[in-house]
Amino acid sequence: MVVVALVFYRVMDSTGQGVAKADVAGVLIKPAVSVSQPLLAGLEDGACVSFSPTSGHVGQTVFIDAGHGGLDPGVVGATAAGHQVLEKDATLAVASRLAALLRADGYSVVMSRTRDTTVIKLAAADSNYGAITSSAVHRDLAARAACANAAGANVLVSIHLDGFSDPSVGGAETFYDAARPFAASNHRLAADLQSALVARLGVADRGVFTDDQLAAPTLTATGGSYNHLIELGPQSPGWVDNPSQMPGALVEPLFITNPAEAQIASDPAGQQKIAEAWCAWQESNLLPLAPQASALSGELQARERFSLGEHRPLPWRS
Repeated sequence: MVVVALVFYRVMDSTGQGVAKADVAGVLIKPAVSVSQPLLAGLEDGACVSFSPTSGHVGQTVFIDAGHGGLDPGVVGATAAGHQVLEKDATLAVASRLAALLRADGYSVVMSRTRDTTVIKLAAADSNYGAITSSAVHRDLAARAACANAAGANVLVSIHLDGFSDPSVGGAETFYDAARPFAASNHRLAADLQSALVARLGVADRGVFTDDQLAAPTLTATGGSYNHLIELGPQSPGWVDNPSQMPGALVEPLFITNPAEAQIASDPAGQQKIAEAWCAWQESNLLPLAPQASALSGELQARERFSLGEHRPLPWRS
């Protein structure tokens, strides 16, 4: 069991001073725009960063998680021309584009990472011959959930890309957790994101699934018995003490082991299409997703520490 204790101290506000002043992974930080970062122990620079709207203000916050990063590349694919495509790069590009669109529509956005890093700072012991260790993956996933909770996000979207040994396999699929007090909102979010994506990209609709249906090996035996995605799953004492506190979904719009879909994922125009599909959906659907406080169970109250489990889908998802 891995226990990670992160203490929330305060929120550091600025107007772009002391943060990056130009571009952070494609998200423009304007001098007049407020940027804040919940100070959680042991985070990388550029991790868990909150951006205020660039136009209007709807009073809602979206947590966008770009899967993987740093030593964890995620799925490695290639285009038909042989151009290598890393999941960690494509997810960050899509997340950055989505963040910019949402902010322009009046939403506050929190990004789990804005650079090619993990969310947590890694120590030398977290690398095993250049590969991230399971313990580091544990702590990194915990930090992402902590960031979403600390920011008070209304909805969580975790962006990943898929992979399979057969390069002809492709399409989009989305996962949600049905074991939460806001399971209906989770399902609605997942179904709507999936529909918007399939309609915009024209890829195969592989469906919407609960995260306990995800057939894949786990990093640890405890993660296998938990059988949920850590960012979406329910409380499990001693394993997931502080689950995410808002409706969420993990989306996988493409298989980058499919050369044609790898081309879409690596192309700025394709990345923009994915972001636009999700942004267009939120304009009429996002606001009602935030669960009412009275509907939340005791699992969402009075949290001071947490640990995590994980389910690692094939071949390199967290």
